[in-house]
Amino acid sequence: MDRQIMDFRSDTVTRPTAGMRAAMAEAEVGDDVFGEDPTANRLQARVAEMLGKEAAIYAPSGTMTNLIGVRLHCKHGDEMICEAGCHIINYEQAGYAQLSGVAARTVEGRYGVVELEQLQGLIRPDNPHQVRTRLVCLENTHNRGGGKIQPYETVEQICRWARENGLRTHLDGARLFNAAVATGIEASRWAAHFDTVSVCFSKGLGAPVGSALAGSRELIHEALRHRKVLGGGMRQCGVTAAAALFALEHHVQRLALDHECARRLARGIAEIDELQLTPEQIDTNILFFRVDPSLGTAAEFCDGLRERGVLMLPTAPQTIRAVTHLDVTPEDADRAVEVIKGLCRRPS
Repeated sequence: MDRQIMDFRSDTVTRPTAGMRAAMAEAEVGDDVFGEDPTANRLQARVAEMLGKEAAIYAPSGTMTNLIGVRLHCKHGDEMICEAGCHIINYEQAGYAQLSGVAARTVEGRYGVVELEQLQGLIRPDNPHQVRTRLVCLENTHNRGGGKIQPYETVEQICRWARENGLRTHLDGARLFNAAVATGIEASRWAAHFDTVSVCFSKGLGAPVGSALAGSRELIHEALRHRKVLGGGMRQCGVTAAAALFALEHHVQRLALDHECARRLARGIAEIDELQLTPEQIDTNILFFRVDPSLGTAAEFCDGLRERGVLMLPTAPQTIRAVTHLDVTPEDADRAVEVIKGLCRRPS
């Protein structure tokens, strides 16, 4: 990363470390569509082990693993229940509807966190006039919620309610390891409540590409068919699987540093009258803040930051997102705060 530029736009902007590049260069490969890539096979076995599932499948993206998860549980004409701000609804082009004919019933959470009481009563009756409710999806941590962690007890309650009512459960756990590190609750305990779990390697874990879907052996066998029709069958993918394996071995516990950097950045922003953290509590590595209109729009403020070597992402007319990751140091967070303070003091 150019040390003149501090990039807080996303944890997807990371570049492979030297150790990760070496692992990629040395990866043993084969044709994964034939099930013969040894590195991909090791990755899938490792993910299944870490999540406490029978099997896992490697895919190019979290968008694909989420879509496969939905398709495993829902037929055309079925409905899933999910939070209104979740990634599946807002950032995956409604693939569940476009490609799978699945309807979505959304519930507005507080910074992405939903309560069981909000879901009770949403299951459609067995009536030919109505869509069939089949699935509950949760996201942990929650991207648009500012990296919020779904409370473990709430997750447990919701998933138990879903099972008792004959519903399947899927977890968009793109940043599940952030939740695990921040709470001390192992990823396998979070995953135990869900039929399928998607995890991403190209966010906080720092790999260049890839996600995995874990579940029962039967479901993952069926997932192979869905991955194929969606164009996700890869050949010598051990090169990128090696990066994901390296990330799982070396980059999980260091997520705690990203969380500390985010809190450090947030503390500085909280000292500026013209800026407001939303939410104020920082759970993991994502934060949002509102810009007072006296400083211009969020896009204009981000343009000013860019000119000063800091990249952040405008997400609404007055709202900016900042994300910490392995290419951002605590010193970078401090420097970014000083840049932000200087921009807020600029003459009108």
